[in-house]
Amino acid sequence: MADGSIFKRCSCRDDTGKYLGDGKCPQLRIPVIENDQPKIGATGEPEWRWSPEHGKWWARYSAPPVNGRRRQPRIGPFDKETHAKKALRQVLADLDSGTVVSHDPNMTVRQYLRKVWLPGKKKLEESTRESYEEAIDLYFDPGIGHIKLVRLNEDHLNKLYEAISQINNLPPGEQPSELLRRLLAARALAPWRHERPGKSPGLNRKLPLTPARIRRIHAVISSALGTAFKQKRIGHDPSKHVELPEVKPTKPVVWTQERVERWRATGKIPHKVMVWTPEQAGRFLDACERHEPRLYPMYHLVATRGLRRGEAAGAMLADLQLGAGILDLIEGLEDDDTGLKTERSTRTVSLGDVNKALLRKWVARQKEERLAAGERWQDSGRLFTRPDGSAYGREEYFSERFAALVKLADLPPIRFHDLRHCAATMMLAAGVDMKYVSAELGHARHSFTADVYASVLPDVAQAAANATVSIIPRTTNR
Repeated sequence: MADGSIFKRCSCRDDTGKYLGDGKCPQLRIPVIENDQPKIGATGEPEWRWSPEHGKWWARYSAPPVNGRRRQPRIGPFDKETHAKKALRQVLADLDSGTVVSHDPNMTVRQYLRKVWLPGKKKLEESTRESYEEAIDLYFDPGIGHIKLVRLNEDHLNKLYEAISQINNLPPGEQPSELLRRLLAARALAPWRHERPGKSPGLNRKLPLTPARIRRIHAVISSALGTAFKQKRIGHDPSKHVELPEVKPTKPVVWTQERVERWRATGKIPHKVMVWTPEQAGRFLDACERHEPRLYPMYHLVATRGLRRGEAAGAMLADLQLGAGILDLIEGLEDDDTGLKTERSTRTVSLGDVNKALLRKWVARQKEERLAAGERWQDSGRLFTRPDGSAYGREEYFSERFAALVKLADLPPIRFHDLRHCAATMMLAAGVDMKYVSAELGHARHSFTADVYASVLPDVAQAAANATVSIIPRTTNR
């Protein structure tokens, strides 16, 4: 059975500048006091314990020898003794089960992400690869890139996310940490929104990163470390036990006539997440049918069934069952909200008669384009394609065309993703059961659906208010 131990170490040096060594700094140990006196152990020497105020926690374990040489790798640092013990238990369990690290123990996080993991992701869409590269360039490389992969732990990631949350959000008078300085230096060299023509939007220079954004950043390192664990490059995956900021859902606000008039007068959008009324959604679909017939079936599907942008872009022709009136959403590209992260998100969507008819016409048109293209046809397998059969390389294209159509229809602005909110709102307004709406949207909990979308449309809320008053018997005129 593998064995190991935990200890504390610091960076203190002696008068000559020489490092004192693991556990040798006198400030690391304090005497055990019993009856106001130092306790003497069985050996006749004073007993001691680790100081809670000085140094960091580390773990050391006996690893299988390499070329006949004994190895005792260290794991750390950790802020808490419990974290060090937990990491040590995991490593020892992996050693006993045969799950041992079998790769270069000196490889850094930077080397792994840039030279091993990302080059190994052969099937990434362009926009997804861009987002991965951005996360590495701005956060993981400057933040934890210098750390050896096998020594990366939960504390490293927790401190990284704490620093990320302080970007454009540092309290007045507080000095940035060295970690935050490295992140800010990386951002200073990054291209901003106006410097990325034809590509996905760049960074926003002034706004803090939202909890949802931090979770999406974490998803990148979680994927990378999951791969490293499967390949036995690391003995445990620290991304599974970090503390991530809570994401509070934002309730949509409807574009009422009063809000539209105020927006036209001031140019100010009243809320982060806005949704259209059914009448406004109808005007958008009419404009889309007239001016963007190629994308009309896709926009209609999103606006009525609540697909995410990544789901629409990644939908496969083979997963469309027109006879049954369903679409299986198996593959999704990078999403602009939370992405495909749960089993429930990989789901089956019921189409309804109108969507079935639109998609049947679209599939027939796609077949005609395939015959016309001949050898030039690119068989991407996607449901929604360009005239040559190729996939839309950038999901942002859908958002860009959407924004142009909104302007053309003279409608108040919403984001492409807000079409999903529109679909949810209108399903509930139509009297569809909350649990069914939750399942159609791919939400893990129907309580989340209820919290976000309840009583959004004014007409529905007014009808509920009137219905409540109407059942109360009164003897006087009201």
